[in-house]
Amino acid sequence: MAGFARTRASLARWLFLTVLLALSWRAEFPSALAQSPAPLGSPPTLAPLGPPPTLAPLIEAVTPAVVNIAVISRSPAADNPLLRDPFFRRFFNLPDAAPRPELSAGSGVIVDARRGLILTNHHVIERASEAVVTLKDRRSFKARLVGSDPDTDIALLQVEAEGLTALPFGDSDALRVGDYVVAIGNPFGLGQTVTSGIVSALGRTGINVDGYEDFIQTDASINPGNSGGALVDLRGRLIGINTAIIGPAGGNVGIGFAVPANMARAVMNQLAEHGEVRRGRLGIGVQDLTPDLAQAIGLARMTEGAVVTQVEPGSPAADAGLVTGDVVLRFDGRPLRSATDLRNRIGLAPVGQSVKLGLFRDGRPLEVTLRIARPEPASARFDSALPQLAGAAFRDLDPTLPVYGKVEGVLVSACEPGSPAWSRGLRTGDVILAVNRESVRSVEELRARIVASSGTLVLNLLRGNSALLLVIRS
Repeated sequence: MAGFARTRASLARWLFLTVLLALSWRAEFPSALAQSPAPLGSPPTLAPLGPPPTLAPLIEAVTPAVVNIAVISRSPAADNPLLRDPFFRRFFNLPDAAPRPELSAGSGVIVDARRGLILTNHHVIERASEAVVTLKDRRSFKARLVGSDPDTDIALLQVEAEGLTALPFGDSDALRVGDYVVAIGNPFGLGQTVTSGIVSALGRTGINVDGYEDFIQTDASINPGNSGGALVDLRGRLIGINTAIIGPAGGNVGIGFAVPANMARAVMNQLAEHGEVRRGRLGIGVQDLTPDLAQAIGLARMTEGAVVTQVEPGSPAADAGLVTGDVVLRFDGRPLRSATDLRNRIGLAPVGQSVKLGLFRDGRPLEVTLRIARPEPASARFDSALPQLAGAAFRDLDPTLPVYGKVEGVLVSACEPGSPAWSRGLRTGDVILAVNRESVRSVEELRARIVASSGTLVLNLLRGNSALLLVIRS
């Protein structure tokens, strides 16, 4: 018994010393203890983490500035005089009921909260008889069309509302391929949707050969209904207006396009001031600087620019001393990529503005200053000569128009919604190629054809990329 007692006392002392050593080791080496492996089968111990990366704060700040636009428009059948003709309808056994209005939806971006100005696409409101804007907070307002520019596919609406949120403009010229962007809109009428991606390419052209193009390409998903919505950078600045996609059956395959914010803002300023874009001219014809041309004129290392091919007598370009063969490399200090780029810059510069062109001539650089001149094509209205065309204005084609040099005809420079000309199918931007099968090349020729007609006019029109016939009866 005495031996057992001594053994038990020794064991107690040993346990006491073991615990004491363990406690002292824990106090002296806490980090080692924290990093010791967990017992087999126990859940891993994770170090505390910060908040996960997210775009949520950005989205919460910018989405109140993106709106839904519901559009009520006349059906295409309502604009076709043949489909409204009672004899035509009886002959083809068409119902007598008038075509029903069509409903469509798009998106818009509030850019001026105080004045209630909203940017969207021209094609969103092109045939609109009424447009209703719905905010993220579900308030709805009837919108007024301030102006629209089909050549850049930009339109400006206005609503009377309080408590609006506007997006600040960013500098789209500072974008680089690879920059992260976020697209916001209302695809397929689902409600506000956010997608993200990168800038895939810059300066895209050839999407609509009749327009002023300088598109931002992005792989952020853009679908029907996104048109007119915002493309923003990660600082929450508006850098583009979503406008088009390329994809099978209208679906998204990662190729979407947006009008650069700098172009949209220039158009917006003119629409807000004049209700239209008043494009000026310099009086030059240009073509792209090709490698062969660059080699021939001593610019072998230059791959971007525009070569002057024509200088109009008495134009600002002629007054400034420009000559055929000059190579335009810069416009107001900014490098030019192509002849299309130069045409865009001229077309968006306000009439009367002074601009500087950086040129290359006879092996040396030089700079000239020109003033954007007001176009001087002939224009007319025929309200008294033909009441059916009341509300429409016509003008000669001139170098500021994308179709100049491609077709011969007369431009419908304005057509007031609801006017007799509008109700008979004419639209702003139409080009009249012929009247009663006789071609017209000027306003004066158009006037002569109208006067010589018996009252019924058959107009050959070019509308965008489509040709159509329009019958206007007396």
